[in-house]
Amino acid sequence: MHVRHAVLACALLVVAACSTTAKKPAPATAPSAPAAARDDTLYRALGAQAGIEKVVDAALVEIHNDPHINLFFANTDMPDLRRLLVEQFCAATGGPCEYTGRSMEEAHGGLNLTDDDFDRFVADLVRAFDEAAVPKDLQQQLLALFGPMRKQIVGQ
Repeated sequence: MHVRHAVLACALLVVAACSTTAKKPAPATAPSAPAAARDDTLYRALGAQAGIEKVVDAALVEIHNDPHINLFFANTDMPDLRRLLVEQFCAATGGPCEYTGRSMEEAHGGLNLTDDDFDRFVADLVRAFDEAAVPKDLQQQLLALFGPMRKQIVGQ
């Protein structure tokens, strides 16, 4: 897996992790095409809802076990975080979900996350993908979906 792709994908989890209060739809952080027009190939390849939940649960374990990253989640409602991550993964991969969390900028405003923070988080995410037995080609596809969000997270 290319580290750059992994680093860019971290944005997904970080934004949902910080989305513990407002629940308005996020502008353009997850695909929101009508269900009939969505390509759900990646969603199905990941195992649909059950597969998405497996990946999210593995990611939450990695986050919890990372002393550098878990401090960013000290005041986070973890069940709500899980719900938001599942929504975001599901929507982004073409599943039938709508992401109801805040935008990347809103969720990360004032955190001043660094590139190092982002890189560490992505490393946790990649370990979670491996733990959840997500094939490398699917990992790359998933990470590529969220890569463009990096600029909306680092330095906010």
